Amino acid sequence: FHPREREDCGYVLTIGGTRIYIAGDTEPTPELQALRKIDIAFLPVNQPYTMTVDQAVEAVKALKPAIFYPYHYGEVDEKTDIDRLARELEGVTEVRIRPME
Repeated sequence: FHPREREDCGYVLTIGGTRIYIAGDTEPTPELQALRKIDIAFLPVNQPYTMTVDQAVEAVKALKPAIFYPYHYGEVDEKTDIDRLARELEGVTEVRIRPME
């Protein structure tokens, strides 16, 4: 659903030696999974537009960031199980959840 040709699938910023990945509308594509040395990741987790909880877990496990911020969830018809997302990533990364509604 998110072809590379759209060119809006994410950005890597390096600020003072910290690498931050800010994903656009995406899913765990080969390009995303190939990213390395990501310190902080911002990933969209909502359906039907971006990643499912399972896809986000897969992406975070591939990126291996120290900190993960899920975003773009909340005011949609199909609610994201943000609690399950946090449980699935316990021991993998620090999940920082902020209210999106």
